[in-house]
Amino acid sequence: MKNLHKSLVIAALLGAAQCVQAQEASRSGYFMDGYSFRHELNPAFANDHNYISIPALGSVNASLNGNVGVNTFLYKLPSGQLTTFMSPTVGNDEFLSSIKDNNKVSGNVKLTLLSAGFRAFGGFNTISLSARTDVGVNLPRGLFEFMKLGQQGESSTYSFSDLRLKASAMGEIALGHSHAITDQIEVGAKIKFLLGAGNVNARIDHMDVTLSDEKWIVDATGTIDMAAGSGLKVPTNRESGKDLDRPAEANQIDWNGIDYDKFSMSGFGLGFDLGAVYKNVIPGLTVSASLLDLGFVKWSHNVKGQTPGTSWVFDGFNNVALDSSQPGYEENKLHTQIDNMWDDLKECVNFNRVEADGGNTQALAATLHLAAEYEMPFYNKLTAGFLFTQRFNGPFSWTEGRLSANVKPVKWFDCNLNVAQSSFGTSMGWMLNFHPRGFNFFIGSDHQFFKITPQFLPVGNANMNLTVGFNVTFG
Repeated sequence: MKNLHKSLVIAALLGAAQCVQAQEASRSGYFMDGYSFRHELNPAFANDHNYISIPALGSVNASLNGNVGVNTFLYKLPSGQLTTFMSPTVGNDEFLSSIKDNNKVSGNVKLTLLSAGFRAFGGFNTISLSARTDVGVNLPRGLFEFMKLGQQGESSTYSFSDLRLKASAMGEIALGHSHAITDQIEVGAKIKFLLGAGNVNARIDHMDVTLSDEKWIVDATGTIDMAAGSGLKVPTNRESGKDLDRPAEANQIDWNGIDYDKFSMSGFGLGFDLGAVYKNVIPGLTVSASLLDLGFVKWSHNVKGQTPGTSWVFDGFNNVALDSSQPGYEENKLHTQIDNMWDDLKECVNFNRVEADGGNTQALAATLHLAAEYEMPFYNKLTAGFLFTQRFNGPFSWTEGRLSANVKPVKWFDCNLNVAQSSFGTSMGWMLNFHPRGFNFFIGSDHQFFKITPQFLPVGNANMNLTVGFNVTFG
């Protein structure tokens, strides 16, 4: 019985760890004139050169953001072995003091397959073909209180809300144009055609957990949407021919029976980027702003599940050992526990399939940039820049302020060093940008990571980023 809360949280954390994907162009390059992909941060930026990207290598950006990390959930024993926060050697206050009201990990990837930029039609034009993914998990504080504290006395009740897990993958075809209105003002816009490959959006809007000596009762309200084209098969227990103990189980999703037998597009969408730049507001000062990803995606062949509105009753799990002092620990190592707990968790979270082939429209995660850059009067190759970023994405929204020093000692090379304070803590970024005649190579990081685990996860808050690209330039 008392192992139920351990099973639920470890499975949830496993989902968070698997949400490590990758983001848009590097914000460290916002103030770098020779950076070929500045137009992805603000469509008003016009490059000083034409370019053609090397296929699949023009720009690769991978990013992970979180306000919790590995050291929030794993602790080192005196023997040197790692244990989870559920270990009795980890005090309740010690663990819960590191937990936020909403504990989130999110990431996104943007891989540019093909891209080109050229001057024509009175301005600078861009065309690109990209692949992008967005993932995230949000775990409320009440969930961890329930997991760590468990049953207190004869009966305990915990309530929490907005437990979320999402993932989507899309292709993007983008057409952009930047145009100079005057010598000081430039504006730009980009239209994006989105081709959806897959989407999962699961949420528990509210959950009440009551613990007693005889049984545990969970009341939950939630939904799940899944779309991956006509090849995704999500059967019910009845369709899978399962032997059922209760008639109410017939329409529940059979998680083990889910199959994917062919690829097809499952969504179409449209997005817009808007931007403006105002140079020399006062001598040496340039201000700019952009609003990215205003739009939506409509998913087809969507499978919807919904909690049945009845209580789920559990009488415990078997053979779970989370601490080396517990019997059977050697036979239940961490990776084995996680596999077993995931199987157990699927028995807890029961969704009835209420729609087998419907539609689902979702807004894109929009991003706002506001920026100012000032050229140093004592050395015109050095500028200071400040970039404010706001991501609008429900519980996965975040805010960041980034201050950077940018230097261009020669015409073919520029670099910067920057620091940021955000919803995910403090971080340091940098970029090196080489753009002699004929090519542009850049590499940098918005969240420099200094220490990682053997699984390449950052120690501390889950913030890491890497961007790299190679392009042929001309003109």
